[in-house]
Amino acid sequence: MYNSLSYVHPNAKIGKDVIIGPFVTIEEDVVIGDGTRIDSNACILNGARIGKNCKICASAVVAGEPQDLKFKGEYSTAEIGDNTTIREFATVNRGTASRGKTVIGDRCLIMAYSHIAHDCILQNNIIVANASQIAGEVEVADFATIGGGTLVHQFTKIGAHVMIQGGSHVNKDIPPYIIAGHVPTFFAGINLIGLQRRGFSAEKIASIQEIYRIIYMSGLNNTKAIEKIMEEIPQSEERDNIVNFINGSSRGIIRK
Repeated sequence: MYNSLSYVHPNAKIGKDVIIGPFVTIEEDVVIGDGTRIDSNACILNGARIGKNCKICASAVVAGEPQDLKFKGEYSTAEIGDNTTIREFATVNRGTASRGKTVIGDRCLIMAYSHIAHDCILQNNIIVANASQIAGEVEVADFATIGGGTLVHQFTKIGAHVMIQGGSHVNKDIPPYIIAGHVPTFFAGINLIGLQRRGFSAEKIASIQEIYRIIYMSGLNNTKAIEKIMEEIPQSEERDNIVNFINGSSRGIIRK
């Protein structure tokens, strides 16, 4: 259903049962999946790829040009998965030549006034709370929660099931399953409540706790801590996720 007060380019690909409110702008190179709702004054610009059953709230902007001086007008996209909500005045920029796309996965909630910059990759079931600012080429893994007013430095990686406290300044990588916060951001324990809500067993949680005890409380550097973990902690998906994350960190992880 299109409102007559909106501009929808005739070449835009609009799915079934899409609701488009008044004063919406939808440009030519746009794809919107079935059942999605676009509220008043939203701008869906060239390169937007929006999935099914999404909600794009009033005055949000999807696929704005990257705020990057290296951007030279190259073709790129901003891709939004299914069942994701982009709240009021949030902005999602499209990619640059670096990755060619910005991606937000399925079942994410990007709250009001938040910004997702060029070439970010957000996986599934992620919450970005109000007024958080995510700089370019940041990677955020499944089920991460970013508290309101958080600032995330470019190229940072945030692991799965992480909880970042509101108002944090993130300039180092944050490994999986933990709580992080404050300025500067530091390790504040494992995300116990989040893990319990998602069905992690007591045994898995205890293993994660022991891994982070070695990393943050043993006095060992990261290399020695990883060696100790591999020797003493039985193999599991959680152990491997943590070890691989730390080994793959180019910025270094947050400290205690």
